Amino acid sequence: MAHGDITHIDIPVSDLRAASAFYGRVFGWQIAEMPGFEGYPMWQAPNGVSGGGLAPRSEDFTAPRSYVEVDSIDDVLRQVTELGGRVGLPKSPIDDTSWWASFIDPDGNEIGLFEGAVGGGGEG
Repeated sequence: MAHGDITHIDIPVSDLRAASAFYGRVFGWQIAEMPGFEGYPMWQAPNGVSGGGLAPRSEDFTAPRSYVEVDSIDDVLRQVTELGGRVGLPKSPIDDTSWWASFIDPDGNEIGLFEGAVGGGGEG
């Protein structure tokens, strides 16, 4: 994928098992937990490209979050703050070759960021 492509969508859920069954039936998604990411079942759409995760709902995570692949999270977060947005979640490692973060745009929308090797055990 390239800079600017949407790579992953997290959906906040209250019951991981029930949500996995629901989305699997409704959309035909393959949903499974990956080693090292227990408690975070990841879904793969039938096209084999689109995917994301079912993440535990929390006070800070109540709406789906799309992740955009970027060449440099640091550069994007710097640009976001210069343009009136703010950092939502600071850059954090997923594994040895990939990182994630989020920002809040001037309208209050949270957008996730992904940098690294897709399929390296993280975003997908």
